[in-house]
Amino acid sequence: MIRILLTGASRGIGAAIRTALDQPGIALAAQATRAAPGLIAADFAEAGAPAALWQAALAALGDVDVLINNAGVFEANPIDADDADWAAGWARTMHVNLTASAELCRHAVRHWRAQGRGGRIVNIASRAAYRGDSPDHWHYAASKAGMVAMTKTIARGYARDGIYAFAICPGFTMTGMAEDYLASRGGNKLLADIPLGKVADPAEVAVMARFCALEAPPSMTGAVLDVNGASYVR
Repeated sequence: MIRILLTGASRGIGAAIRTALDQPGIALAAQATRAAPGLIAADFAEAGAPAALWQAALAALGDVDVLINNAGVFEANPIDADDADWAAGWARTMHVNLTASAELCRHAVRHWRAQGRGGRIVNIASRAAYRGDSPDHWHYAASKAGMVAMTKTIARGYARDGIYAFAICPGFTMTGMAEDYLASRGGNKLLADIPLGKVADPAEVAVMARFCALEAPPSMTGAVLDVNGASYVR
């Protein structure tokens, strides 16, 4: 039995990953900001929420073998906002997208090392980590770049302990957040920047997340996988 903790499982990419992992041999603890059937409530904007979630997952599953960090927010933060409001928007996005993921990674790494065994971490980052994002989303791009750097650091630091880390960088994905953003940015004009001609389906990202969680060979640790329709190639 492989025991997996998944964050941000209520919609979009997270819901697709949850579906992809609904198979024999997998026990899943899934998080959402608000309580719902089959989901553990944890609001990552609140201090202590990641630690509480980790303990709840251990209690529900008996142990955790794989951590998938998918939870995140995508909220505009215009540079001409009030100073205090801009700083608050920056802090909220960094805390939810990066700090909460880092806290969960820390709990996972410490737990596995204490047990003398390995584990896997899959971080859902973004194309924005490399390409950047809109002028209203400095904080989002920075948080996802931090997630990529964190993933690589974990991979380099703990590979000898059997702890493997992978990052997935989707471009636009047809979630509720992406639909709103596409509409606000001109829709078809923005799609013209994607050679494939369409945004990714959440199920496509879920395939990559499942692969990293269950099948990716150890020598892939530290890899960053793009799912962006060739809109940004490295």
